[in-house]
Amino acid sequence: MHTTQDERGLLNNFAVEPTLYFAEVPSREQQRQYWIQGVAAIAFVGTLLGIALAVS
Repeated sequence: MHTTQDERGLLNNFAVEPTLYFAEVPSREQQRQYWIQGVAAIAFVGTLLGIALAVS
C-alpha cells in the first residue's frame, strides 16, 4: 500500500491501481454462444411467466 505523509504528519493511504488492458472483440464462436444463451434466457423467462399466468 502506498502511503504519503503531509506536513502536519497525517498519513494518507492510496489503493494500488490495477493494470489496465483493452477488451478484445469476441470471436464469431463467442458471439454465437452469447446469442444462444440470450435466446435460452428469453425462452426460460417466457416459460416462467406462462406458468405464473396459468397458475394464477
